[in-house]
Amino acid sequence: MPKILVVDDEPMICYTFRRIFNSEGIEVLTAGSIQEASALFDEARPDVVILDFQLPDGTGLDFFRKIQAEDPRRPVIFITAHGTTDTAIETMKHGAFDYLIKPIDLERVQTLLHRALEAARLMHIPAVLPDEHAGDRIIGRSVVMQEMCKTIGRIAAQDVNVLILGESGTGKELVARAIYHHSHRADKPFLAINCAAIPESLVESELFGHEQGAFTGANRQRIGKFEQCDGGTLLLDEIGDMPLPVQAKMLRLLQEQHFERVGGNQTLSTEVRVLAVTNKNLERLIADGRFRQDLYYRLRIVTIHVPPLRERREDIPELAHHFLYEYDRELKLDIRSFDPTVLELFQRYDWPGNVRELQGIIKEAMLRTTGQTILPEVLPPMDNKQLAFNNDLFQNSTSLSALPREEHHDIIGQIETFLKDGQKNVYDRIIHRVERELIIRALKTTHGHQAQASDLLGINRTTLRNKLRDLGIILDKVVSDRPAEETVPPT
Repeated sequence: MPKILVVDDEPMICYTFRRIFNSEGIEVLTAGSIQEASALFDEARPDVVILDFQLPDGTGLDFFRKIQAEDPRRPVIFITAHGTTDTAIETMKHGAFDYLIKPIDLERVQTLLHRALEAARLMHIPAVLPDEHAGDRIIGRSVVMQEMCKTIGRIAAQDVNVLILGESGTGKELVARAIYHHSHRADKPFLAINCAAIPESLVESELFGHEQGAFTGANRQRIGKFEQCDGGTLLLDEIGDMPLPVQAKMLRLLQEQHFERVGGNQTLSTEVRVLAVTNKNLERLIADGRFRQDLYYRLRIVTIHVPPLRERREDIPELAHHFLYEYDRELKLDIRSFDPTVLELFQRYDWPGNVRELQGIIKEAMLRTTGQTILPEVLPPMDNKQLAFNNDLFQNSTSLSALPREEHHDIIGQIETFLKDGQKNVYDRIIHRVERELIIRALKTTHGHQAQASDLLGINRTTLRNKLRDLGIILDKVVSDRPAEETVPPT
């Protein structure tokens, strides 16, 4: 459960925070003095601190310095009266997350606090590589994932900008966090901004800040992310949606490490590592005149491609069991396994929403499950066009009875069906189907004897075992169709 510490000597302020956020599943701790706050901070280690400037036993600045000395990454939001806003702005230059002006705007409080909690998650919950056992782990032992993790390991400690590409839902943010946590900037701030989620007119202000009166509504000076994150790492999500005028200013900053706030003429310096993320084709945007080619070259000093889930199907069982374990702890349902048919279906589905879709499917299925095993009938609807069918797999599954069966049982008919329907990845689907069918028939012919099946196929036993795993073939199910009088020779 996220945890915040509110330090203010006005009981109504503390009560307001408890009333708003306790109902949202956020633990709210309150203190009325620096002494009380210091004891709570050391004991509870809150994710975010909300700090008043004027306190009975000193100023919020004193406590802010203590927090900064112990953990400069901890988001601190100041509460200030109009007379102390200049001091609040100064603290932002030295690492404060933001500030609120009394009387407090509740809508502004909610937006700002959720942003701060997300920043705390990014900085304090590490994203780690497959062989590590703490934090959010990058899961996958497929060749493409291992190569990606090797690249992260090689470049994390190098002070270079990184361009992270991949479809929506593949885990690009997790890759960015892994780079940050394995870098020498891991003890410095890590902030994120989603270029697509901010109105185009405000993106420049969010990044570079603005001076008071710079535009309508700019009633106070604002410190931008680049100034606030000096010495740290900045994640620019959906970089392909950045407006062209902002791209020009961004290019100058990457080249010279200098910028001006909107409406200002003072040149400021910053030293920030940029991790740029997008699911768009930047080269196509360049051709369409919507993205600067020179900025693209500045960002792509190192490029990491996060593979879609359909290109690493062998990782799906491990991912599925990982999410099952995580959600079982979260939901306290005591669900322990998947029916083998469910895992086979998962490996044949193309996952247009990638890992994020897999997470959602598993969580919804768990909420529908009454026993300890997730069965096919509790799976939510999945996109039929993204499914490579196998009649043998589905013929006895009532949960999938609504899915259309293939009209052609021969491979030529299968090819013609896929091509006629305009489906994608026809090559991979056909090869996958042929390879799976070939191995199943070889195992049936040898009554499940793997050594004989290996000889028959002309591959070694290690390759066969890997194929069984990668193709989701359950040996017991293959040989269970043999006549009752047959026996399975030892392997």
